[in-house]
Amino acid sequence: QLQASGGGLAQAGGSLRLSCAASGRSFSRYIMGWFRQAPGKERGFVGGIRWRGGSTYYADSVKGRFTISRDYAKNTVYLQMNSLKPEDTAVYYCAASDKTILSSWPGAYDYWGRGTLVTVSS
Repeated sequence: QLQASGGGLAQAGGSLRLSCAASGRSFSRYIMGWFRQAPGKERGFVGGIRWRGGSTYYADSVKGRFTISRDYAKNTVYLQMNSLKPEDTAVYYCAASDKTILSSWPGAYDYWGRGTLVTVSS
């Protein structure tokens, strides 16, 4: 029901845009989150967006470099990643939460898509 795509290889300082396409149900009242997991590390919060209103929240590590947006018509959420750093290398996941609070805790999210790998070379 959630499908992340757009990962790949980028050079440090470059950009990538990830997409998260939702299907099978309406996520219009949900909070959509992006998470990432690097090898040997726990899954960590990148940022999130409310479908309604479009308010966003970002982890400090990506603030000012990453932007989350959504397209109602395409039922898709995007993660625009600029000024990429090697430490951004990870598998990126999108997730949906029906909670009222935009949480950075993975356990608050009810639906998860398969991850997409982002590799940033130095």
